[in-house]
Amino acid sequence: MAAVVLAATRLLRGSSAWGRPRRRLGGPACRPFSSGGAYPSVPLSAPLPGVPQPVFATVDGQEKFETKVTTLGNGLRVASQNKFGQFCTVGILINSGSRYEAKYLSGIAHFLEKLAFSSTDRFDSRDGILRTLEKHGGICDCQTSRDTTMYAVSADSRGLDTVVGLLADVVLHPRLTEEEIEMARMAIQFELEDLNMRPDPEPLLTEMIHKAAYRENTVGLHRFCPAENIAKVDRAALHAYLRSYYTPDRMVLAGVGVEHARLVEYAQKYLLGARPAWGSEVAADVDRSVAQYTGGVVKLERDMSNVSLGPTPFPELTHIMIGLESCSFLEADFIPFAVLNMMMGGGGSFSAGGPGKGMFTRLYLNVLNRHHWMYNATSYHHSYEDTGLLCIHASADPRQVREMVEIITKEFILMGGTVDTVELERAKTQLMSMLMMNLESRPVIFEDVGRQVLATGSRKLPHELCALIRNVKPEDIKRVAAKMLRGKPAVAALGDLSDLPTYEHIQAALCSRDGRLPRAFRLFR
Repeated sequence: MAAVVLAATRLLRGSSAWGRPRRRLGGPACRPFSSGGAYPSVPLSAPLPGVPQPVFATVDGQEKFETKVTTLGNGLRVASQNKFGQFCTVGILINSGSRYEAKYLSGIAHFLEKLAFSSTDRFDSRDGILRTLEKHGGICDCQTSRDTTMYAVSADSRGLDTVVGLLADVVLHPRLTEEEIEMARMAIQFELEDLNMRPDPEPLLTEMIHKAAYRENTVGLHRFCPAENIAKVDRAALHAYLRSYYTPDRMVLAGVGVEHARLVEYAQKYLLGARPAWGSEVAADVDRSVAQYTGGVVKLERDMSNVSLGPTPFPELTHIMIGLESCSFLEADFIPFAVLNMMMGGGGSFSAGGPGKGMFTRLYLNVLNRHHWMYNATSYHHSYEDTGLLCIHASADPRQVREMVEIITKEFILMGGTVDTVELERAKTQLMSMLMMNLESRPVIFEDVGRQVLATGSRKLPHELCALIRNVKPEDIKRVAAKMLRGKPAVAALGDLSDLPTYEHIQAALCSRDGRLPRAFRLFR
């Protein structure tokens, strides 16, 4: 009780427990450790006397660290972009992928992705590679798309010599033992089973829409290894493919966060004159086919009622994807198509919304907000060096498939109509924002540098791309949409397809003025 009284007395006197006077409420705050009194008469807007003038970064519209490209004697290109930081991302991009498998067993690129960073001439196992990278705080990854294979490492910049040597060994001297190939077979088998069981059908639909759009050629070939080929792919088949496509003239060594001279030095050390494990640097038989858009339909009837069991099971849905040919990323119309894709936007009906989520895009405003029974409506744009595909994925209850398809065909027709200035500016701003935010990530810059140099030999800088986006006019959107709508559609359908309109009816709707499907009359329902 005495302690309470003593504490109350000190508070009333305005002193603390240590005997110092307490600041009265409303009085000026005075901190003896503050340096604010050193320059009492200098306003905050003026420089402090005796302090060196700061040097601020300037924005002059040009990127200070421009992408540098050097071509070695064997045709391999070395591209780099300096970037502040202790770590770097370095990798080898190769002009190879599933589109080049017409003369080979389908699925070889998929196998090479699974076999990446396995044992080599210098490393007895994957563990040896990972231990070497761990000394430099590094991680590694390999990704294969339809037209590009990418081996990448992120590590401390001081270990650049080790990283480039490791990449050269992984790409040019893999052992490809029978044990590793068998492990790859098991991994691919599991991936195929997962692809057919997962609730999200987007990867499977993307595979199907490419198969429909480019029937049995180039980017329409299987991206994933077919189940019947898993047991057929062996070391000899892999070496035959590697001999044709893993050649220096089809490779780019790209680096971000490194000095260009050092990267070129190590490229000459490890990649110039190196004899690969398959014995030849000269391509034997390269497929130079140009993608042929065919259009068509690919259907997969499947019971989707038990796709996601649990306390709150996912509803049974039918998934439709409709696409039309756009253009390659080398054409001038690529930018208007990218803006059009952003303007369409869309997403799932359960999106949380918020800035940048595309809640004011056409597929949200015209489709998801008006038709509560639709679970998804999303626009995608796939672009390659000789073709492109703009498509819309939609999901709904199987009983409303016909209505859903008509809603999507109407949206395609509206692409060629009036373009509101406000929605166009919003789409352009969102596209530039997404571009710049993604390019804040070092691995994304690496992939951008590598892919552009692999395709064109140079790189467009972000400010150049933003200038092209700003220059897109409403008439550009109408022009590319009208050109796109003159082509045949590609259709992929998954689930209960009993009410799916015929391909001819979908094509007729896309040729009409309003996008309506021809009326279907039935004697019995």
